[in-house]
Amino acid sequence: MIKIYYPTHSFKIREPERGKEEIWDELRKLWVRLNPEEWVRQNFIQYLLQVKNYPASYLAAERNIKLGELNKRFDLMVFDRSARPWMLVECKAMDEKLNSRVMWQVLRYNMAVPVKYIVITNGEECHAFVRGEVDFEEIAVLPGYDE
Repeated sequence: MIKIYYPTHSFKIREPERGKEEIWDELRKLWVRLNPEEWVRQNFIQYLLQVKNYPASYLAAERNIKLGELNKRFDLMVFDRSARPWMLVECKAMDEKLNSRVMWQVLRYNMAVPVKYIVITNGEECHAFVRGEVDFEEIAVLPGYDE
């Protein structure tokens, strides 16, 4: 498991007329509903940007992918400098356990969009894996962007 120390960030949060809190997503440049999973995603984005120094222009949040006949959405994708998918991040709410169901979900996404690194996090726990010769192997620290 990787210990994540989230940086402080002044998130923009509003409560529109509908009564559901929203948070400004700096990557998507739009207001999104602030649910527990979104809170984890936004904090993890700030960790990648501020602590790991990943370039914002190579991050994408909540994009559609085709998985057979199904349309799915990944939480966060990091692209390499050649704009190829490099890391896939699956975010869950803090009270959700990171179990085999979560891992299988992200592995299915990886079938549609192969990546070198897979990360699963619920904000408290974070596990990262690198593609090995045969399978993904757990790693103890997230790679730097230039690795």
